[in-house]
Amino acid sequence: MRVLLTGAFGNIGSATLEELLRRGHAVRCFDLRSSANERAARRLGRGAEVVWGDLRHPEDVAAAVEGQDAVVHLAFVIPTLSATGRSSEDYPAWAREVNVGGTQNLVAALAARPRPARLVFVSSLHVYGLTQDLPPPRTVHETPRPVEHYARHKVECEAMVRESGLAWAILRLGAALPARLVLDPGMFAVPLANRIEFVHRRDVALAIANALGSEEVWGRIWLIGGGPRCQLYQRDLVAPVLEAVGVGMLPDSAFTTAPFATDWLDTAESQRVLDFQRRTLDDYIRDVVDAIGHRRHLIRLFRPSIRAWMIGLAALRRWRTARAAVGG
Repeated sequence: MRVLLTGAFGNIGSATLEELLRRGHAVRCFDLRSSANERAARRLGRGAEVVWGDLRHPEDVAAAVEGQDAVVHLAFVIPTLSATGRSSEDYPAWAREVNVGGTQNLVAALAARPRPARLVFVSSLHVYGLTQDLPPPRTVHETPRPVEHYARHKVECEAMVRESGLAWAILRLGAALPARLVLDPGMFAVPLANRIEFVHRRDVALAIANALGSEEVWGRIWLIGGGPRCQLYQRDLVAPVLEAVGVGMLPDSAFTTAPFATDWLDTAESQRVLDFQRRTLDDYIRDVVDAIGHRRHLIRLFRPSIRAWMIGLAALRRWRTARAAVGG
């Protein structure tokens, strides 16, 4: 199958690319040209083609979709850890141009083809908004109530895809973390008592690849989480990761108590059809430790300084949040 993969060199994109190539698909990678993406492209083997472009440019998107059987649309500006270095929440107008405008260009380019490719749009559990006051899990039948710019963009794009007239499937992902050391202040934005469902990035890739080979997925929304073994509270996710990399769990006071848009998901039907749940948080922790390698000893050596730096980041984040809330 000829598959266009947007955002091919991102966190989920790179895992999906590996899985699709392993299965023998001919993959066209569409992403922004950057030094990091160029390095990733040089490591590609047979079966992969690279097309550099910008979702905001209709001519780039039209060229990318030509001759493809399926499109997996992953490229999106996210709230934290964005490869662009800019957050959807700090630059909402620009992010909307990429996220919503880019998806609009993609849908239009596909609709203009004599035989449009099928479209898998990758969305997020963030579309449900703040649900900690509701009994879990979240289901595909619930009305999204997004609270972030990122989640609003996802909801808008979901509607666009559903109304496109194309053959489509929407996959709403749980918390799929990058398999590297991420000392990101975004972790402090999630209360330790918040429900969160982890899903390994390779299991997401497996779900996407299996969706492309299924006739049952089209015209439906699917929830992609790690399943009951990965239904955690934020403390259960953060503490073992920080301990494993040598930083150690940080004091509770570093974390916010304001509700955050994560929750547990009903993945029974998704697992029945897509059969993707293979890994747990333990597998992720091993991946991160392997990725760190010898640097783990350096982390332990400078542990007090790293902890003080991270606690300072948490305090700065709380100050900025409070300042924004009062319009300062």
